[in-house]
Amino acid sequence: MTTPHSDDTDQLSRTLKRTELQHASSSIPGRDIVQVLTEIPVDVSSGWHHHPGEEVGYIVAGTVRMERRDRETVVLNAGEGFLIPPGVPHNATDLGPDTGRMLSTYIVETGEPVSTLEP
Repeated sequence: MTTPHSDDTDQLSRTLKRTELQHASSSIPGRDIVQVLTEIPVDVSSGWHHHPGEEVGYIVAGTVRMERRDRETVVLNAGEGFLIPPGVPHNATDLGPDTGRMLSTYIVETGEPVSTLEP
């Protein structure tokens, strides 16, 4: 397991404050479990991206609009959870009034970046 740090292999860390809290091998062969705290300033979007595995998330603070390609857009408030299937492009925008904070746990392919921005 690693100690908290910013993950340079996570492309979203270029535009958002993302702190990797845990990163460990999973009991599922070929998968890692990565837990990340993401802070999104008001009116800022993550940008369209995807993950090489599931994202199980929880809104810690704020209100976040979660757009998912070919799926319904949802507005999530503090205390609500969400699930993004592997490879599904999505975009998160903080609607304010304060910085949004999300706690996400990823079950990703070992050796792959946690997130990849869409072209």
